[in-house]
Formats: sequence, structure tokens, C-alpha cells
Amino acid sequence: MKVAFHKSRSDRAYIEDFLADLDVRDRAMVLAIFSDIQTNGLSAKGCHFRQIEGKLWEIKIRAASGGYRFFYVMLSSENMYILHAYRKQSQKAPIRELELARKRMREVLS
Repeated sequence: MKVAFHKSRSDRAYIEDFLADLDVRDRAMVLAIFSDIQTNGLSAKGCHFRQIEGKLWEIKIRAASGGYRFFYVMLSSENMYILHAYRKQSQKAPIRELELARKRMREVLS
């Protein structure tokens, strides 16, 4: 499976910027999980996949310093497109984070 990260129309790499700001251990763990997703698809270890609504899905990753959430959409059965990421701080996804993921999903799917 191919995993790609969202970039803005002005070529800003939101997900790569998010990953660069993580603690070294957390970044290594998250990148290892994305590598496992590329190799094993949705059977990857160390994460949980959950449908949010329609075509919008979420990957939950627990790392040493906390939990992370990555919103994504499947462009085809073999192409996962990561739209948005944030550090988990509460049980429910903040509305602002969901709205941003929805906006990026509409951009990608249109």
C-alpha cells in the first residue's frame, strides 16, 4: 500500500511539519508504523483504524509521550492519503481538527 502525505496548494507539507516537531522517539515510532502500513496495509501492528464518517478515517497511534491521530482517506484500495494529524488530548476529536480534515478531504477528492 502506498502512503502519501497531504501538501497544500502552495506546497506546504503539513504532515511532514507535524512529524518533524515530534519527540525523536515518537517520530521514530510513528514512521515505523507508517512503514508497516505500507508493507502490511490495514493489518499493520501498533495502530488502530476507525471510520469517522463517509470516506474519512482515522489512524490511532499510541507513543511514549502520548497518543496521536492521523485523518486519512483511501484514494483507491492501495493508496492511503494522510490529510491531517494532531496530538490527542481528550476522548473526542476536537471540532476544529475534524473540520480541517474534512476540508482537506474535499480538496483531495474534488
